[in-house]
This record gives sequence, structure tokens and C-alpha cells, in this order.
Amino acid sequence: MLATFERAAFLAGKAILDIYRAGPDTRYKADRSPVTEADEEAERIILAELARDCPDIPVIAEESVAAGRVPSIEGRSFILVDPLDGTKEFINRHKDFTVNIALIEEGKPVLGVVYAPALHVAYLGGHGSAMKLIVGDDLTSSRQRISARPVETPPVCVASRSHGSVETETFLKQSGASDIRSIGSSLKFCLLAEGAADLYPRFGRTMEWDTAAGDAVLRAAGGSTLDLNGEPLRYGKTGQPGMADFANPDFIAWGRRQNPC
Repeated sequence: MLATFERAAFLAGKAILDIYRAGPDTRYKADRSPVTEADEEAERIILAELARDCPDIPVIAEESVAAGRVPSIEGRSFILVDPLDGTKEFINRHKDFTVNIALIEEGKPVLGVVYAPALHVAYLGGHGSAMKLIVGDDLTSSRQRISARPVETPPVCVASRSHGSVETETFLKQSGASDIRSIGSSLKFCLLAEGAADLYPRFGRTMEWDTAAGDAVLRAAGGSTLDLNGEPLRYGKTGQPGMADFANPDFIAWGRRQNPC
């Protein structure tokens, strides 16, 4: 299944790059978040690949959900898809946008692929093993195993370029961070997974498809993503009082912690 995810992400990324180079047309959804034809074409490609290889597994995909197409996942494993994470980065001509695909089992992200086509890099995670891929123009890749490093004191932190908040700024100051790196999309999880940073706090709304693939890579690399109660972030959250289906609470992602409890 991870090979299917990888192929789907690479094919979607190729289509995204074609539109990126030509210049996308931008529209806005009901929640005022931007969407482009790249989001829609990438999702079409991914869903076709998943329908062929994983026809019995329901897929929760960002643009399909926005259009009201939400399959039942009750009591089932399912796949989360963000066809273009970091749409604002994409529109503003930054390169740190990604394609995200993850498998969820019993509320946990157990397989994930994050592909940053403009950076020619991808990350895979599952079953306790995480890999970083350097991807060529022909979509062939070289691979190396990665692992989260023990969290350093003071930590190196990563934070969102486009979605800052007062709570995040306060947390970063309290952490005593030695360095704070701003980057878009799910690549923040991947920097922790490859041992380039220690801590990623996120205060403010995210959706499960934004985080699941990067979270799967990070967990496979020995890191963790915890809510503010210290519990692992869970997926498949529906019927939440005061929150949209598949919305995440505030969370903190960590590298390898010596005493995670």
C-alpha cells in the first residue's frame, strides 16, 4: 500500500508542478481557504490510483469533503488525502508545498507519504521505519533511512509560515528555542522526523488531512504528536461538539523524547 501511496503522490506532484510553472488560477471555498486547479487535478489523480489498488478502503480527501462527498468510516480503516498542502505557499511561489496521503487504523496514522515536488524530496513512514527520498525529474529516487533525534535543550523549533498565532509565539518563547524555522505544509513534521529540528507547536485550526501523513512519518521515525493533554493525536474525529468533522485540536509534535510521559 505504501508503494501505491508513493506512486499516487509522485503522479499528482508532476501535475501540480505543471500548473505551478504555468501559473495557477485561484478561487476561494466557503471557509475562505484558497483552492486552485492544482488541488483538484492532484486529488483526481490520487483518487483514481487509490480506487484501482485499494478499492475497499474509504478515502477522506480534502476537496471531496468540501464538495460534500464524505464516505462512512465508522469502525473502519481509512485513507486521508491532502492533494496540495500549503496552497498559500503554492500560490505565493514558495516551494514548500506537499502532497499528503496516509492510512489510518484505529485512530492512528500507520502509513504516510509526504512529497514536496518543487523541492524534489519525499518522506515515507510506516511500521517503525521512515525514509527520505531524493526524487529526480524522471521520478526515480535515492533513499536513506531517517530517525528523529533526541529532543535537545534548548530545542530547535519549526513553525508555520502562513498560520501564526499569539499562542504559538508564547509557547515558542517559553520553550527557550535556540532557533525557530518557518516553513509551510507538512514538511514541519518531516524536519523533526529526519532529526533537523526538535519541536513543532501548532495552536490553531488544522484538519486531519493536513497532518496525518507527516504525523505517520514522524511516528515511524521515533517522534510523537500529542494534544495539549499529552495524548497522541487521534484521527477519524467526527461529531465533535463545537468543531467540524476531521478538525484537529491544538497539538505539539516532538522529536524523540527520553521521557514521553
